Amino acid sequence: MTDTALTRFERPSAIAFLGYAFGLVIIFWCLAGAGFSLEKVASAPPRFADFASRAFPPNLEPQVLARLGWKMVETLQIAVAGAFIGVILSVPVALIAAKGLIAGPWVNHTVRTILSFIRAVPDIAWALVFVVAVGLGPFAGMLAIVVDTIGFCGRFFADDMEATDKGSAESLTATGARKIDVVACATIPGAMPALVSTSLFALEKAVRSSTILGLVGAGGIGIELKVGFDLFDYPTAMTVVLMVAVVVVGIEAVSGWARTKIIGEQR
Repeated sequence: MTDTALTRFERPSAIAFLGYAFGLVIIFWCLAGAGFSLEKVASAPPRFADFASRAFPPNLEPQVLARLGWKMVETLQIAVAGAFIGVILSVPVALIAAKGLIAGPWVNHTVRTILSFIRAVPDIAWALVFVVAVGLGPFAGMLAIVVDTIGFCGRFFADDMEATDKGSAESLTATGARKIDVVACATIPGAMPALVSTSLFALEKAVRSSTILGLVGAGGIGIELKVGFDLFDYPTAMTVVLMVAVVVVGIEAVSGWARTKIIGEQR
């Protein structure tokens, strides 16, 4: 039997100790700002039990399921259309954002900054912006998904293109090929498995996001969830929650299967 020495924690320096203490102060400050309360935590289970007793069994009346089913279909249409357009538009954006491909460093940095800004704004905030711009309805939700997908895929597409093997690109460059030809014939084909994987993740993200955009009037099943809670119709609200959970889990399962079939392995 081999003896192994127990690893001991090193005594922190004074600066490190102050850093840990400052970190704890920040955590407790954030807990206070978030209204953390042990009393509320202790009183939550009975309230949740009361909600569960009023929400179960879910409302499974045929007319209710039909209405919610059409709203769920609309939600999927918003997600698929928005993700598809967003992925397509992300490719040229990523080509400009990727370093060493077709644009200079300042352009790369500017585009990446814009993509960071897009990702920093929540998708429901984009939905509010487009509701103001184009009015209530699923079109505003689709546009919000498009912008959110560009922010997501644009960044990761650019990273995937930068990470491709440079051998083929250097060989084409040595023959005098133009930058755009190198990108089309070497960079994009080399990054294609990663691009497909990221696109499928973007679709999953779009489906999850589109389920709540209706809360701000951007179409989809989210409005049914809001109405259910506003009217204290908890059985119908629970039906919406369960329907969303089943659809999202199903989309993730199909996406994972497609990812395995297309690129041969999970990313």
